[in-house]
Amino acid sequence: MNDKTATVAAAVPRHVAIIMDGNNRWARKRLMPGVAGHKAGVDAVKAAIEVCAEEGVEVLTLFAFSSENWRRPEDEVGALMELFLGALRREVRRLRENDIRLRIIGDRSRFSPELRKAMADAEALTAECRRLTLVVAANYGGQWDIAQAARQLAARVASGELEAGAISENDLESCLSTADWPLPDLCIRTGGERRISNFLLWQLAYAELYFSDLYWPDFKQDALREALADFARRQRRFGKTSEQILGAQT
Repeated sequence: MNDKTATVAAAVPRHVAIIMDGNNRWARKRLMPGVAGHKAGVDAVKAAIEVCAEEGVEVLTLFAFSSENWRRPEDEVGALMELFLGALRREVRRLRENDIRLRIIGDRSRFSPELRKAMADAEALTAECRRLTLVVAANYGGQWDIAQAARQLAARVASGELEAGAISENDLESCLSTADWPLPDLCIRTGGERRISNFLLWQLAYAELYFSDLYWPDFKQDALREALADFARRQRRFGKTSEQILGAQT
């Protein structure tokens, strides 16, 4: 790898996380029902997968359904579940053909048996794919993730496997839903809001944040490439000074 290639590779985030916001507002603006916005958002999902695979991103995590989204109108939640189930059945073979591995994180207990089976089948069908890992966060919340990790550690302490006083940040991180992958380098939120809404709370501690005013259905290939270019221009210091970073690069 020559110096130029190395520089370009270093500028590409290994893990991109996206809060896909604005589907309902996109639909309302067009005098359409909210579910129409969610359906339109599927094309933006395909665009994100395409760009990340082309650019060499290793992991793409999409916030599809939060643990708070159950509070939405019952008919909207039902439509979202049907859309999710249909997308799993319709798109999984295409993911496999493109060497994309699907993983789903979150509490599956509230989903129907039919949907849980579809999730497991899709994960199994793409388990050997390696080009890109697509992580879908469904019935996921960052607080839930930290709590379930704490329960795992508490069980290990209770069994005598681990001393409570010896628990480290690495121990907790190893119990999170995302333990198999690098931490997110870049978190994108569409829809004009400026918050992370209980998404990957632990994991985003040092991620670069990028906010777009575009509604999710409008966030297509060019918009994502612009976000990746913005990331490439940033200097990530992780507590160090700019001088230290520049010195390490010379």
